[in-house]
Amino acid sequence: MVDKQVRTRKAKKQRPAKTPDGRMAVMDHLRELRRRIVWALVFIAVGAVVGWFLYPHTLEFLRHPYCSVPEKYRVVSAGKDAPECALIYHGALDGFTTRLKVSVITGAIFTAPFWLYQIWAFITPGLRKNERRYTISFIAVSTVLFAAGMSLAYAVLSKGLQVLLEQSGYGTQAQLTINDYISFVTLMLVVFGAAFELPLLVVMANMAGVLSARILKKSQRIAIFLIFLFAAVATPSTDPFTMCAMAVPMVVLFEGAVLFAVVHDRRKARRKAIERAEQHLEDDEPSVVDPIPRSLPVAGDAWSDTT
Repeated sequence: MVDKQVRTRKAKKQRPAKTPDGRMAVMDHLRELRRRIVWALVFIAVGAVVGWFLYPHTLEFLRHPYCSVPEKYRVVSAGKDAPECALIYHGALDGFTTRLKVSVITGAIFTAPFWLYQIWAFITPGLRKNERRYTISFIAVSTVLFAAGMSLAYAVLSKGLQVLLEQSGYGTQAQLTINDYISFVTLMLVVFGAAFELPLLVVMANMAGVLSARILKKSQRIAIFLIFLFAAVATPSTDPFTMCAMAVPMVVLFEGAVLFAVVHDRRKARRKAIERAEQHLEDDEPSVVDPIPRSLPVAGDAWSDTT
């Protein structure tokens, strides 16, 4: 019994003390970061196991843009039982590594809300209480934007491939390897998805007070130019069609984020003006009174002592 009490006291001493403002020691921060990373990897690993069994359907889904390219730009299988458009591989391990890579990416996409929550949960203790309520909104909006970017990339992928394959000239056909093609497709999907997170970052910076609406409105032209420059560099296909397909929606989302920042800053300024007016009332001005009466603190013991 005594040993059990001693172990309990030692365990309580080893736990980091919790403070209202979320302050922790450096080593406690590192332990918390390690725990969040481990949980994120566990979620991705579980999703990868599911993605391993869904690989045939995922491969068919990813192969569709290549199969949508006209036959004169790609090699058509001549075998009787061969698929109409086939992706080849040369190495003995290429098929296994491709399936493993696609499974991990699929798992990361399917479990994105869970590991995004781990990232947010690590940041949350350093935020104020009124900022923590945006946790669910942050995860939901980031997931929707990432999915929207990937959907747009998949929609324009076949056209972008056709534009690229046309550049080889008449009399040539492409026979793509599965490793190169899957890398190209996944890079397109991830780049588009990450690019669509731009308005969310702008909104978060505005709500944190880092970027004001005035600065955003002044730098709109430069921001639009940088968006097109980023789209030209980031798109793996480097063709004008894919670049515009990424840049134009990013500009629209950025303008929406600027509009949100304008509305948010106006409300914030109006709120601060009311607070300043209440703090500097003149002698003949009435103060703001709470219409709902509140109960007074109970001090019966103190009153009885004094009487």
